[in-house]
Amino acid sequence: MNKSQLIKAVAEKSELSQKQVAETWSIIEDTILNTLSTGEKVQLSGFGTFEVRERAERKGRNPKTGEVVSVPACKYLAFVSAKAVKENLN
Repeated sequence: MNKSQLIKAVAEKSELSQKQVAETWSIIEDTILNTLSTGEKVQLSGFGTFEVRERAERKGRNPKTGEVVSVPACKYLAFVSAKAVKENLN
């Protein structure tokens, strides 16, 4: 399911227009991104937790040449699903 399909499905279930759902989704996305950029977690009870984690600098290998290269440190988004979601999937 992509973003437009999700918006369409929510619009059908909520009896809102697709435009209203799209605007609401945009606000939710912006709020989550702004919260994560400040270093805070976003915890959605019954669904899961989004958080930014840091990956340390490490050594990697160029598969083509075999040369050892340095992979710089970076931040990445992590999601940990709630217990109810895990149970629903299994």
